[in-house]
Amino acid sequence: MAETFTARIWVMDNDIDTDIVIPTEYLALKTVQDMTPYAFSPLRPELAVQIQPGDVIVAGSNFGCGSSREQAPEVIKALGIRAVIAGSFARIFYRNAINNGLLLIECPALRGDVSDGDEVTVEVGKSITCKGKTYPIGALPDNLLDIINAGGLVKAMRRRNGLEG
Repeated sequence: MAETFTARIWVMDNDIDTDIVIPTEYLALKTVQDMTPYAFSPLRPELAVQIQPGDVIVAGSNFGCGSSREQAPEVIKALGIRAVIAGSFARIFYRNAINNGLLLIECPALRGDVSDGDEVTVEVGKSITCKGKTYPIGALPDNLLDIINAGGLVKAMRRRNGLEG
């Protein structure tokens, strides 16, 4: 049975790069949690304080482009974002997000139909429903779901090797 969750949407455009997710000048802060107030600040300075745990980001294509900084998906996860749904993702961002246990879902059609504050219901690996319309989504491979459900690659490997307890 696929996991299902409902969340509030925050909408972003195409080409949200890692410098928008977390600007370079904040990478020197001691922890990822210290960086969270500055997430998305070049584009939407107020957004980080408005996001609530369990919310989702819905964006256009090429989300996470730019540098390979791992802090970008870490900051998104630290904000409590449940998933990022986008038309497409930069490949290095995609892998960094999975490694950090952040759920990413590709759904190119959703972005044009939603607004900030809309509610979306996601059945992982099956579909997204918003405003009475259903959007089919692809299933993630079991190994990637295991990593996401464990909270990241390191935790998944610890669990797999019997080191978590």
